[in-house]
Amino acid sequence: MRKMLAAVSRVLSGAAQKPASRVLVASRNFANDATFEIKKCDLHRLEEGPPVTTVLTREDGLKYYRMMQTVRRMELKADQLYKQKIIRGFCHLCDGQEACCVGLEAGINPTDHLITAYRAHGFTFTRGLSVREILAELTGRRGGCAKGKGGSMHMYAKNFYGGNGIVGAQVPLGAGIALACKYNGKDEVCLTLYGDGAANQGQIFEAYNMAALWKLPCIFICENNRYGMGTSVERAAASTDYYKRGDFIPGLRVDGMDILCVREATRFAAAHCRSGKGPILMELQTYRYHGHSMSDPGVSYRTREEIQEVRSKSDPIMLLKDRMVNNNLASVEELKEIDVEVRKEIEDAAQFATADPEPPLEELGYHIYSSDPPFEVRGANQWIKFKSVS
Repeated sequence: MRKMLAAVSRVLSGAAQKPASRVLVASRNFANDATFEIKKCDLHRLEEGPPVTTVLTREDGLKYYRMMQTVRRMELKADQLYKQKIIRGFCHLCDGQEACCVGLEAGINPTDHLITAYRAHGFTFTRGLSVREILAELTGRRGGCAKGKGGSMHMYAKNFYGGNGIVGAQVPLGAGIALACKYNGKDEVCLTLYGDGAANQGQIFEAYNMAALWKLPCIFICENNRYGMGTSVERAAASTDYYKRGDFIPGLRVDGMDILCVREATRFAAAHCRSGKGPILMELQTYRYHGHSMSDPGVSYRTREEIQEVRSKSDPIMLLKDRMVNNNLASVEELKEIDVEVRKEIEDAAQFATADPEPPLEELGYHIYSSDPPFEVRGANQWIKFKSVS
């Protein structure tokens, strides 16, 4: 009898040590998946578009939620570090646009390629780099993904080509990556991103023409967040139907605040390219909560009420959370646990990014080429020399 009482006591004490929320989550039966209706895409030169219903599994839902929450918290931490003058120079934040980077990644393969402009932190994370490497790059430390020498606009990973600071210049490069995919006979596509502000650049139309002429597997993606720096799209463009800008290239206009809509549109576009039909154009209608860059408060050309309305009605994280909770794919308590874990991960990464040493001046010329013998690089004047090591 005593042994039985002792065993019961151990079981009860073990349960008491666990947080109540964890016991509740563990004991609840969740659905494995759920079917959702998504907004129909506007089409250009296409007879059929992406499906208007999609299935979300519990596993994918939790994964997308964690990734979007990580990008959101990472950007808020970058904002804080910038205001503390720990991050210096250019810094463009993407909070509000999380459904774009996470949804696009969900619709392609890891072997596919992606190139974007300077609002690149979210894509750097979804392409596989850690928050540690990203924040350390922002603070200019050796543990950064570009060894602390690239900063906000120049981050790279496998099959991720940046982070490019010149407006629109990444688009011809993306067409070139797609040319390499076709030339090498690989069943891969390249996602080539640019903003509504860059959409008026002449080089983009040149890239459209060559991609269509050679039927390159290139998905041109315009992230339309409604403002090019501080200029609204209506004041900058004679036509704001960016998905039609390719003229002879088929196009889609997608709800960029809905991760499921972005995922399905990306799968559709990737299948179009892989089938040999040539390029396709996607316009993601999205919104950034921060200003264009850290020098822009973001409220001189739009009202605080406008920003708050988007936050309250169209926030991508809120939309996914509501879907999952209302369809028994997750509980509020479980998602709160993820929030706590994400915040801890961000704090740990921020501590690393502020404690890690800066690269020494001697390494200024390193990594100019990937596999070359060492050579000398001239500094600010002819008497200063730096060694370059691959």
